[in-house]
Amino acid sequence: MNDHSPPWLQWARELQAIAQTGLAFSTSPYDTERYSRIARIAAEMTAKSGALDEHELLTTFLAHPGYATPKVDVRGAVIRDGKILLVREKQDGKWCMPGGWADVGERPSEMVVREVREESGFDVTPERIVGVFDANREGGALQFFHAYKIVFLCRLLGGEARPSDETLAVDFFSLDALPSLSMNRTHPRHLLEIQHHLRDPSRAAAFE
Repeated sequence: MNDHSPPWLQWARELQAIAQTGLAFSTSPYDTERYSRIARIAAEMTAKSGALDEHELLTTFLAHPGYATPKVDVRGAVIRDGKILLVREKQDGKWCMPGGWADVGERPSEMVVREVREESGFDVTPERIVGVFDANREGGALQFFHAYKIVFLCRLLGGEARPSDETLAVDFFSLDALPSLSMNRTHPRHLLEIQHHLRDPSRAAAFE
């Protein structure tokens, strides 16, 4: 599957990763300066093409030290009476499965339970993995850092709908009548794969 990001973003993303890894292992002040310059070029490219603040971008790039690796996002697919649980994001006003960035030191299964509870008010238990997706190939909002998305199919245990600091509303929707989706958080291909798993419980997890 091709990366839907514009070419300039793909180039800038790769330059940033080269700079981050180079700065992590550089032992020469000359190499440090070269890699720092590469990081600035990546920030300049992104700022000019994406109408963003160059200084803020560079600060963000340099705040991620060490070898450059993809970030991890977890999402909980929770079904009740044939409908899927979605939350409305404050950031863009659109809907997605509850979830978010993984925290260091926490098990993936624990993360999705916590994220669903925090964003929706519902208690769940993860039963299986629907799929592991390349989040940068979903055609949603521009995302600079490369990320993988793990979607868990979860069983509803209890709780009640309760928005959070990050969400405006919580509701269950028919998979045939979905609201406007926050595409970089929940993409139609995730929902299609969830439907496949609901029809076939023995289906293997999807991966890319």
